[in-house]
Amino acid sequence: MDSNQKASGDGLAGTQKEAALRSLMQRTGYQLRQENGQRRYGGPPPGWDGPPPERGSEIFVGKLPRDLFEDELVPLCEKFGKIYEVRMMMDFNGNNRGYAFVTFSNKQEARAAMKQLNNYEIRNGRLLGVCASVDNCRLFVGGIPKTKKREEILSEMKKVTDGVVDVIVYPSAADKSKNRGFAFVEYESHRAAAMARRKLLPGRIQLWGHAIAVDWAEPEVEVDEDTMATVKILYVRNLMLQTTEETIEKEFNSLKPGAVERVKKIRDYAFVHFTQREDAINAMKALNGKVVDGSPIEVTLAKPVDKDSYVRYTRGTGGRGGSLLQTDYTSYTLGQVLEELCQKNNWGQPVYQLHSAIGPDQRQLFLYKITIPALATQYPNVHPFTPAKLCAGVEEAKIHAAEHTLQTLGVQAEGATDANCPKHQGLYIKDGRSFKVCQMERVQMTSRGRLLCDCK
Repeated sequence: MDSNQKASGDGLAGTQKEAALRSLMQRTGYQLRQENGQRRYGGPPPGWDGPPPERGSEIFVGKLPRDLFEDELVPLCEKFGKIYEVRMMMDFNGNNRGYAFVTFSNKQEARAAMKQLNNYEIRNGRLLGVCASVDNCRLFVGGIPKTKKREEILSEMKKVTDGVVDVIVYPSAADKSKNRGFAFVEYESHRAAAMARRKLLPGRIQLWGHAIAVDWAEPEVEVDEDTMATVKILYVRNLMLQTTEETIEKEFNSLKPGAVERVKKIRDYAFVHFTQREDAINAMKALNGKVVDGSPIEVTLAKPVDKDSYVRYTRGTGGRGGSLLQTDYTSYTLGQVLEELCQKNNWGQPVYQLHSAIGPDQRQLFLYKITIPALATQYPNVHPFTPAKLCAGVEEAKIHAAEHTLQTLGVQAEGATDANCPKHQGLYIKDGRSFKVCQMERVQMTSRGRLLCDCK
């Protein structure tokens, strides 16, 4: 086949920067081909012998200028190691969609690239957003009856979806005999998980007569080995509510008196700070699975997380139930406002997913995401409701998440009015409290994901 035939068959003819892309292919020997809304460079590269790179070797490169292509991205990434593949997402106009995936030959090269390229100024005033990319095989499923056991949930998920290999269920903080109203479902492959998500999202399937909320449960934050090698803090999960910080400190000091520096407990989990890393490792090995106040605890190393990038990396690592509904309509918390709104519209109980992390200054940081079952199936593009920042306290994080969700749903902030209803000024928010102005007997979701009052 001559060069003209090759050129016409690779899908590059007439594309933006065609000459520069062909020059790149000639220099490196890699093939560039367009398929299914993306353009692949390599995968595998010339002379590659063996299986694809190990898990953790791929990075996500976001915030790309729309007119930037492989001729600029590849030379930048080549500085950090051998590229196995670049997948650039493309639109119908020939521009990129603002992001690409770059796979290196090993995860060490990927980590080096991620560290150096995040916030890298690719063009004047344009900073890249780079993080780890992992094929996700896990779904978050909310709206599950709290009385259902792990075996029942596993059996039910196998009936409605294919490729289920495991179900992770966390016990309620208040009652260990019940679950928290959600589960994580592990599938045999990313494709199987994606097909299950597609099947469950439209809302045609219910579990035990309940509407469910489905979303990707993104993998835990990837922290490099050098950073993890310095961690002296343990994360302890599945504690009883009544277990005190003093009890936890006594248990973790039992191996070596005075080893624990301090303990911070938040409902049913805690962070245990040690003076020496060696003592933390020994305690983790000895106490993981031990029964404390009647509950077997789970002990792992806490993962340090950068506060500014945490939201981008995580979803679905924990959860807890919504607030109890109150009948006082004068002044009540944002969580109660949200729950009443969901109750009146038969949307199902809002599911709160709590995330926590250790910040660079060794302080705990918190963030809640909120999923509303009925809206997740009808309007998946607005789920889960995720605030843009982490908070220093659990209650502050919960209030902030409820406020963010209400504002996303169109509940007006202080002083705003709803033009669709001359009587309706919605709920106005002041100093972390909400005040009811109209009866809000019924609201409906618009196509843009906003609430429309029909109390006229």
